[in-house]
Amino acid sequence: MPNGCSFKFFILSNAYLCLRMKTADYWINHLHLQVHPEGGFYKETYRSAERIAREALPKRFAGSRNFSTAIYFLLRSEDRSLFHRIQSDELWHYHAGSSLSIFILYDDILSIQKLGPSLDNGESLQVIVPAGCWFGAIVNDVNSYTLSGCTVSPGFDFEDFEIADRATLLKTFPAHQTIIEQLTK
Repeated sequence: MPNGCSFKFFILSNAYLCLRMKTADYWINHLHLQVHPEGGFYKETYRSAERIAREALPKRFAGSRNFSTAIYFLLRSEDRSLFHRIQSDELWHYHAGSSLSIFILYDDILSIQKLGPSLDNGESLQVIVPAGCWFGAIVNDVNSYTLSGCTVSPGFDFEDFEIADRATLLKTFPAHQTIIEQLTK
């Protein structure tokens, strides 16, 4: 086994399949990910060329938006995705690593969605976060990471991005103090 490599062995049709496990640093470097303001790392991979006119969008949008955008998003177990919200629906896609818990606050409800490959354990390969909801995330396993993709429609614009204020969230969602304190500054 080469030095510095992590391997898992699986028995498949009486043969051993050696699958090299990639590290978070591997993905950060090979995908050219940058630090994201909410926490973690990202890279935009798609922005549709066509736009939706401001007049055709709901009033919560200040200007026109691309039809859709997509990013890679990587969160390590030592990171956290702070509570934030955007004005569009966001669809998360699992790609690699361990599972991730996405905490979604709306009305007076906390919904916890698990993004990951283990469908038998209640994880989903895709999770939708509705427009306007506060949400944040943490990786479920220590010394691990989650590589995901996020698709936003209408397309993401930092003008629509808002990091949560701890005091405001605590006042609005007092029953969820523990997770709010964990996922805010």
